[in-house]
Amino acid sequence: MSYSAAVITCSDRAAASVYEDRSGPVLREALAELGFEVADGVVVPDHPEQIRRAIQDAVREGARVIFTTGGTGISPTDLTVEITRELMAYEVPGLMEEVRRVGSQKEPRALLSRGLAAILALPGQQRAIIVNAPGSRGGARDSVEVVGPLLHHIVEQLDGSDHPTDAPGAGAE
Repeated sequence: MSYSAAVITCSDRAAASVYEDRSGPVLREALAELGFEVADGVVVPDHPEQIRRAIQDAVREGARVIFTTGGTGISPTDLTVEITRELMAYEVPGLMEEVRRVGSQKEPRALLSRGLAAILALPGQQRAIIVNAPGSRGGARDSVEVVGPLLHHIVEQLDGSDHPTDAPGAGAE
């Protein structure tokens, strides 16, 4: 089954065309390679209401997987994490812990990312996973490298799918 995915770039400079969004295309391409139907990219400034609306719109349009990119650092304008926290039902902390671990082996500043992976359960909508990837191409690649192989399983679990009974350690002896 193919699921829908969305990528939202949160950046004042990319929204103002000061520079090109380079991490969003990395995520869209990787998600397409993983078999997701990927919506056109959305670029919004680091403004709480615009970030919130973009996330809500993605869920309303049927995205089961949402990656944001940008706004995960420690500068005063990095607000993506706070908006995600407001909208999430619960966090899945191990995913971003691993993203930071993998990233820090290449770039120590990866440890400054505050990005979350969380489940969204907005009223009247299907549940979705949201992943706050860093705004760099490397951070985006690390995020999808770690989380990507789990995404189909995550969405199946959100829909109530049971664990496979033939998986190692899953069953009768």
